[in-house]
Amino acid sequence: MKTRIAALAAALTVTAAVATATPASADPVPGNPNQFYAYCAVDLLGVPLGCAETDVAHASHVCQYVATGVGLGLDCIQR
Repeated sequence: MKTRIAALAAALTVTAAVATATPASADPVPGNPNQFYAYCAVDLLGVPLGCAETDVAHASHVCQYVATGVGLGLDCIQR
């Protein structure tokens, strides 16, 4: 039961991150049109949450969309 709740929470987190970070107005990463700059709040484990598109000067992460088992996810790495 706890595993299902954790999986659901993770799926909702990914969905919220995807909903708040769209690359339409974000600065693209030079040399990789699939990645974009974003500012993300992080949890205690360092997992990015609540990402929002931004310009290169204000970015904390570089993100890209990835396919996951629950749909479209957001993969971010800290700059």
